[in-house]
Amino acid sequence: MNNQPALSKSLKVYQIVFLGLAWMTPMIFFTVYGVAYDAAGGQMVLAYLIAFLAIFFTAYSYSRMVKAYPIAGSAYTYTKKAIHPRLGFLVGWTLLLDYIFSPIIAILTFGIFMHTEFPSIPVYVWVIVMNIILALVNIVGIKSVARISGISVVVQILFISLFCLFIIKDIATGQASSSTLFSLHPFLASDVPFTTIFSGAALICFCFLGFDAVTTMAEETIQPEKTIPKAIFLIVCIAAVMYIAISYFTQIAYPGFTFTNPDNAAYTLVKLVGGNLLISLFITVLIIATFTQGVSSVTSVTRFLYALGRESVLPQKVFSYIHPTFKTPVVNILLVTAFSFLGMFIDLNTAVTFVSFGALTAFTFVNVSVIAHFYIKLKKRSFTETILYLIFPLIGAAFIGWLLTLLNKDTLLIGVAWLTVGFLYLFVKSRLSAPFVKRDHSKVTVPEK
Repeated sequence: MNNQPALSKSLKVYQIVFLGLAWMTPMIFFTVYGVAYDAAGGQMVLAYLIAFLAIFFTAYSYSRMVKAYPIAGSAYTYTKKAIHPRLGFLVGWTLLLDYIFSPIIAILTFGIFMHTEFPSIPVYVWVIVMNIILALVNIVGIKSVARISGISVVVQILFISLFCLFIIKDIATGQASSSTLFSLHPFLASDVPFTTIFSGAALICFCFLGFDAVTTMAEETIQPEKTIPKAIFLIVCIAAVMYIAISYFTQIAYPGFTFTNPDNAAYTLVKLVGGNLLISLFITVLIIATFTQGVSSVTSVTRFLYALGRESVLPQKVFSYIHPTFKTPVVNILLVTAFSFLGMFIDLNTAVTFVSFGALTAFTFVNVSVIAHFYIKLKKRSFTETILYLIFPLIGAAFIGWLLTLLNKDTLLIGVAWLTVGFLYLFVKSRLSAPFVKRDHSKVTVPEK
């Protein structure tokens, strides 16, 4: 009888939604505002609509695969079981770039903003402090993570609502360029080429990253085959409503808005809308949002490492260990914490580069996995099933795959180099030990706490 401690099943739909939104960080709209505005030629509403459609199809594919395999592992598990174990490993290896560098992005951003508020304290001090706090919160347990994430998401939504109310006030009092709340202009491309708008949408897709991360918590979720798909669609739709609403109001109220530096364009916009009071709230909420993004991203990567450890892809005794009291993968948390100290030595752009390649590669193969599992293996080929299990995932794979090709050459070279390392690791492991690819945990049962 196996008495090894297991992950505790305790998460419900609303908790998964909060975790996903916290990882996504709705305030990321402001973080990338200037760059996205330039990339989309100012047509933010159309760019966000296109990005939402692209992500929606991929979200659909995730919802199908988590029903088929309600266990931790995300794109790695889906590709491994639907297509081939070795390809699954390479997708999982690539996905590590996304998951393991995500906490570093959160930690770095937190350090940068805190250093802005307290210039006498170096960024590396905040990186160390943030890292330790994230480790402690994650070790205590998934419920504490969900609780903190919920508070953060509520605060972010309240700020976004307040921001929109300030703009509505400007429109109502005649202080904005528009005198009406209803206009079709933001939905029309005017003289901006569609190629420019699609380029903006390609960048904006990254604002939706996070819905996929909740699949790594399937084994800590009550009825994951039902709960996770609902949460995925709620996360994507809630984010889309917020992003499009902010874009719509800012576009009709301040069509002539200009800025000199894309990196701090959001600061200029918020000050224009609400003055110094709203700026103070903006900085505070952004710091809170960045902190909880770090909490959620550490949760996701440690569960992903747990799945790889249990499959013996990584050393099982280390990565599949669950603490008997906290019911959390403590060793993984400590390893991720140690790795995240790299935040003291690398810049934000480098970390984002790793995340971009990993996320888009994983998204592409999750879409392909739906076709392989349902349409090819299970032969679900009626008219409706062909649309659901062939056409929809094909659209998702094509769009996300195209976005992958839009990454710069340096990013693609780094990605290929990382894949080469993974291939060599796979080759050496298969030579030195029994092939791990024959293991099958598709019917794993996780004991209740």
